Amino acid sequence: MFWPFAHDDLTTAIIFGDTTSLSLYGYGDIYAAIFAPYAVPELAAYTAPQGRRGRRVPSAETVCDSSDTGGLPVDRIAGLVQPNEMQRTALDELAAAWTAARDTIRAACPAQAPMTAAERLGVMQARLDAMIKATDALTAPLNKFVGLLDGSQNAKLESLANERRSALASAQRKDAQAAQAAQEAKACDPNYDPRYDVQAQRQYQQLVQQQWPASDIVSTLRLDDTGSARLDVLQDTTLRTMQTLSPCPMKAEATPQARLAAVKTRLQTMQQAVGGVADALDDFEADLSDEQKAAFEAMGPKRAM
Repeated sequence: MFWPFAHDDLTTAIIFGDTTSLSLYGYGDIYAAIFAPYAVPELAAYTAPQGRRGRRVPSAETVCDSSDTGGLPVDRIAGLVQPNEMQRTALDELAAAWTAARDTIRAACPAQAPMTAAERLGVMQARLDAMIKATDALTAPLNKFVGLLDGSQNAKLESLANERRSALASAQRKDAQAAQAAQEAKACDPNYDPRYDVQAQRQYQQLVQQQWPASDIVSTLRLDDTGSARLDVLQDTTLRTMQTLSPCPMKAEATPQARLAAVKTRLQTMQQAVGGVADALDDFEADLSDEQKAAFEAMGPKRAM
């Protein structure tokens, strides 16, 4: 189930200014949609009771039902800004829109787990469509509520994001894996160019070799030259999403409205990337026999064992 905590991640990014989880969705999820390498413990962990180890793969419906753990922190916002009657009405309207956004996203949950790569990419597209519609529905009520606040109230509202940023910075300073964090920070530097980083290039090549069993696909499916060329296009199209969907946290925008706009842009970029991969997959599978398609679908689970 793609992006099980989508609604919570939107709240965290827009209200609390933390885009960490939002930014992590990208190439890895598209790759997983193609090869479905998820193991039982990873899926079961989504719905296992706190403190217990999940043993069974949950249904798509179960994952959807357990995926929304929060929502708009209405009471916390009201406690900070102390809204007057008009502002409180606008806040209630925003809360209602936030709940409707959750329902829109939840409605895009699949009734059952998709069984093929094309179906899994289709679920990703449907979920992203729903998330983009949710951001559209939030725009007007968010603008209305924030627009009614005075300067002092806006500063208090923004203190939620400031507190979150301070907590994240503190956690990063205490991170035992400081070297890894430093490397990640370098990669997220806008002046950093990986073309001149030998170590990064080596790691990239290793990732390509490990993730894409291209030679196995060619030999197992007995692809001809046309099939091999289409496989190359599918692989290249998917790998390009590493650049278009950077895992680096997005720029910390100064207002909830600006963060909402940035979130929508990120979702649209991902939607476009997934659509491109889906088209390439369609082209690749166009002339495959049913036996070849079945063999292709079986490769991911075998590699996850």
